[in-house]
Amino acid sequence: MNGQRRLQLGSKQIDYTLQRSTRRTIGFVISDSGLRVTAPRWVLLRDIELAIHSKETWILAKLQERGERAVERARQQMEWRDGARLPYLGGALTLRVRPASAHSVAVHHDESAGELAVHLPEGAQEQALKDTVRDWLQRQAHALFAQRLPLYAMQLGVQYCAFKLTSARTQWGSCTAKGIIRLNWRLVHFGQAQIDYVIAHELAHLREMNHSPRFWALVASVFPDYAAARKVLRERGPEMLPVF
Repeated sequence: MNGQRRLQLGSKQIDYTLQRSTRRTIGFVISDSGLRVTAPRWVLLRDIELAIHSKETWILAKLQERGERAVERARQQMEWRDGARLPYLGGALTLRVRPASAHSVAVHHDESAGELAVHLPEGAQEQALKDTVRDWLQRQAHALFAQRLPLYAMQLGVQYCAFKLTSARTQWGSCTAKGIIRLNWRLVHFGQAQIDYVIAHELAHLREMNHSPRFWALVASVFPDYAAARKVLRERGPEMLPVF
């Protein structure tokens, strides 16, 4: 039976969602919603719970990690106002909200001062500020990706057909067999190392459409410190970034 269930794991009671499916094995997923267990329809509940107990250490550690990330996310929640700090290229820009004429919207990036001035009509709603900043960030991301992609494509000896921006919630990038590269525009919040790692990763798929040792050797050949960049992206996922 599908639905919410409760189980004692060590000294803690945990709630989990049970989903029956046509899969052949029992699967476990930890998300912001908690633990989800997917099991074949023919597996008895007691066997499912035995499987959960066998993963007790991993499940409790992941649930704690998710809880800590939620606290950190709440602590770092960006306030959309004058003086707010916007993550950008591994650092931060100070937002400056300035008045503009009735139908005028403008953005000015003062790189030396580390500020992003957003000129909005009097009485503009918070969403207008968010939309304006997001559009500016996407333009910066597109321009930066357009510069870096050819550099790594040349080093890897590959050609891509096109690249597109994506707003995927769980992926930083993807590559199709037809040579279309998709890069998450929110990478622009991160430093150059993280951006270059994702670009090298996706372009390497044009030679190895897998994650085999040969693939990782290929990535390392053009970006030796890929493990450190990947670690930053894993520890600071999309859910830790400003909400638009």
